[in-house]
Amino acid sequence: MRARLARGVAVASLALALTACDLVGSDEDAAPSGTPAGTASAAPDLTIDSEFTSSGTFQSHSSVRGARGIDLVLTLYPTKATPRTNEWYPGGSKFFTFTFQGYDLAQPLQAPFDTKRLMYLDTIEVTSATITADGGGTERPYSLDAEAAEVTFDPEPARSRYGMLITSPKGALELRNQEIGSMSADTRGVELTFRAVVHIETRPGSGKYLERTVEQVVPIAIFASDDPTVATEIPENAS
Repeated sequence: MRARLARGVAVASLALALTACDLVGSDEDAAPSGTPAGTASAAPDLTIDSEFTSSGTFQSHSSVRGARGIDLVLTLYPTKATPRTNEWYPGGSKFFTFTFQGYDLAQPLQAPFDTKRLMYLDTIEVTSATITADGGGTERPYSLDAEAAEVTFDPEPARSRYGMLITSPKGALELRNQEIGSMSADTRGVELTFRAVVHIETRPGSGKYLERTVEQVVPIAIFASDDPTVATEIPENAS
């Protein structure tokens, strides 16, 4: 169905041979699945293939070249303000939360923390591009370009000259209530491209690090409607 949609820009392919699979994430802002029971109208057919829309969440695992056993996990889900992803329309604000964390799978999850390789997140960038039904111009309703330690939900993240610690279970990036703004009426999807610069210890305690950039594209369906997306509340910390 993508072939019938007009793209304003080409979307970059996944970098560094990233792989994706399911991971269950949780947070106090986590919302129900995108199609709740009792909704007055049935969810319309998706115009783009969107795990985020159909499942009410998106999770990916990314492997890293030269760092065997490292797993970088991106989790994305709608917040309580706009939990019904089948009711995300072009107009109005749509809110989501995302987290980014690293796991050293060469060690058991319950192994002492000092036996695991440290991972630091330096910068996080997110760009967006709309997908339209009738050739309208590309819009960019969401963007982020920041040092991770300056924007994460934790007011006192563990830091080093490489960025903020994201090694599980001691550290993670978390950004809540990110706002996707209004788009033109012919919008049928928006693609978010996440790019993260990470530093990964070569072995536990070595103090030597590999620098890598990882990238993940997350497509989100937007449904035709003359009505705007309705938020149950406007988060105080909305971007």
